[in-house]
Amino acid sequence: MENKKSRGRQKIPMKKIEKQDDLYASFSKRRLSLHKKASDLVFECDVDIGMIYFSPKGNPFSFFHPNVDAVVSRFQNFDMEFSESALLITAGNRDKVNELKNRLDELDIIEDIAITKKKSYDDVIEARKRGWWESIEQLNAYEVTKFEAWMDTTNFNMQNRLNELKNGASSS
Repeated sequence: MENKKSRGRQKIPMKKIEKQDDLYASFSKRRLSLHKKASDLVFECDVDIGMIYFSPKGNPFSFFHPNVDAVVSRFQNFDMEFSESALLITAGNRDKVNELKNRLDELDIIEDIAITKKKSYDDVIEARKRGWWESIEQLNAYEVTKFEAWMDTTNFNMQNRLNELKNGASSS
């Protein structure tokens, strides 16, 4: 095995962050991660959850599912039966969270596709800058097949257009 240039992923010891800017940045990142984990827990395990915490500047943040009242009343009386209206509200909130989670997953897929397309377009633009005669030798079999199909389509479209122009000129 070759010599490793880095030591890989290292465990960072837990200690208080002293610099204020680093502290705020770290809190912001961890807050978002905490909300995502709580949301995943709700989605995957169908649980009720509540969190309240304060930023280093003293700003309050919270995450409750299905809502504050349901979580607090359940915490105070954990063996209490919920009213039918509370159960309906809870079910509605769960459905809305699941719907939003599914929509987020769809948007993540769309984003991944857009990123892939952009990379593909960037590659085409870069190839055009070099000229196809310089870059064609660097294509793999799949890319050559794709390029050939594009060339066939372009040739077909050009022939059709040329025929249209000839027919238009002869009928005039």
